[in-house]
This record gives sequence, structure tokens and C-alpha cells, in this order.
Amino acid sequence: MSSKKKEGYKLFLLILPFLILCFLFSYYPLHGWIYALYDYKAPLKLSQCEFVGLKWFKTLFSNKTQVSQLIKVMENTFAMSLLGIATSFLPVLFAVFLNEIKSKKFKNVIQTLSTLPNFISWTLVYSVAFCLFSPSGMLNTLLQNLGAISEPLKILDSSKHVWLQMILWSTWKGLGWGAIMYLAAIAGIDQEMYDAAKVDGAGRMQIIKNITIPSIMPTYFVMLMLSVANFLNNGMDQYFVFQNSFNKDSIQVLDLYVYNIGMTGRSLSLATAIGILKSVVSLTLLVIVNKVSKKTRGESII
Repeated sequence: MSSKKKEGYKLFLLILPFLILCFLFSYYPLHGWIYALYDYKAPLKLSQCEFVGLKWFKTLFSNKTQVSQLIKVMENTFAMSLLGIATSFLPVLFAVFLNEIKSKKFKNVIQTLSTLPNFISWTLVYSVAFCLFSPSGMLNTLLQNLGAISEPLKILDSSKHVWLQMILWSTWKGLGWGAIMYLAAIAGIDQEMYDAAKVDGAGRMQIIKNITIPSIMPTYFVMLMLSVANFLNNGMDQYFVFQNSFNKDSIQVLDLYVYNIGMTGRSLSLATAIGILKSVVSLTLLVIVNKVSKKTRGESII
């Protein structure tokens, strides 16, 4: 065996555990899609359930109530995804200005404090929100004691401004973590460019505008395209813990809707059918975004 083949074999063995994990958690579960073709009733075996073919897919578009619910859910999903894309520049700005901090100790403190929320579960985040903004929380208690309000403000128990609340909490939680990749991109910029700019008399803002930001734009565009490809994938954790009977219609995104139908509505087959359609649309978006990237930037993301 040649040295190149031996090296390739060693590299393959290194990535093999990750390939196995990827198969087990990403591809093996796809066999569960077969439940969309049956009228599954837990805890019966699949062989004991009636085969209905494409019935659940037809139900999505033939039942008026189901269609109206799905339209509202898609409205929430599109709104949250668009807000996420619209605020995707915030980690870039945060990374740029964090890089400009000259005190290394202060910079490390800010980066640590801004990254920590990413490791806090959404359950704990909701606990913080409840302590601050519930009718008996700190904000309402303070405002009542000051005489600013006579009745508690219903912030969490209201359907008003739900989208804004969700994007603010999401930004707070992920801002520091999202900036890490851009800080790594900034660290890879040739320092001679900065030195040459300083010799030419460029100020800090001019250096940021003409060197730092253009250098990290390729990274930003890749992340932006991946966000577009995952347009329907808002996740479920955040919306699940913040949902209640008052804001359910405004907070229910597609992933939460699938969960509610499968678990609360006990229609696992219909939930599976919706999940399949979501995966197909997401894959289609990824292919489209990849082609657009190849034509506009000359590089593909997959």
C-alpha cells in the first residue's frame, strides 16, 4: 500500500466515528417517515395499523380548518425566520467592535459574559423572563410601587409583540456565540493590511470599513445562505417554553405545530406528514441557495 493510500486510510478512520454518529442521528431516523402512510395509533405496532397511503398529505390541503391553521403557523414561521435573517448582521457588528477593544482582560470578560447565555437552557431563560415580566415579577412590582401603573402589565400573557419578544430573547441568547465565528475570521486577516492602513493614516473606523468588514463578508454570506436554506427550521425549545393559552396563535411556528399535533393532538401520522413536507422544502431551499451561491460568488456551500 502506497504512503498516500495509508494516509487516506488513517484520515478515513479518524472521521469514521463522526460518520457513524451522523448516520445514526440524521439518516437512520428517516425510516420513521413510513408512519405518514399509516393511521398509526400508539402503542400499537405498525403492522396492526391501517395503511392509508397519502391520506394525511391530502388532509393538509382538503380540510379547511387544517389549512387555516397551517396558514397561521406558516405566517409565524416566516415572520420569525425573516426577523432572524434581518438581525443576522448583529453578531458581525458585535465581533467587529469586540475586536476593537484594546484591553485584553476587559475583552475576555465581555466575550465570556456574552457567550454564557448560549449554554443556558430555554427553560432557565423562561424562568428569568417570568421573574422579570410576569404580573408579580420585578418590573410590574417596581412600576406599581412607583405609581406608574395601577394594574400589572401582561407581557408574557399576551399575543401582542410576541414576535418581537422572541427575536429579542433569541438575540440575547445567541449574540456572543454567533460572534465567535466572525472573531475567528477576523483573526485570519493579514496583519500587514492593518499596518499598511495605519501607515497611510487611516483611522479605526476607516480600517473597520475598508478592511475588517470586507474581509469577513464571505463568512457572513455563507452563514446567511445557510439561514435561508433553514428558513422553516426555527427550532421548538424557545417557543415551547414561552407558549401559553394567550399567545399560542402568534407563537406557534412549524416545529412547535408538528410537536403539538403529534403529542397533544395524538396524530403522529399527520405530524410525520407535515415533517416530511418541511424537510422536502428545506432541502429544495438548500439546493436553490447553493446554485445561487455558485453563480453569484463562484463558490458553493455544499
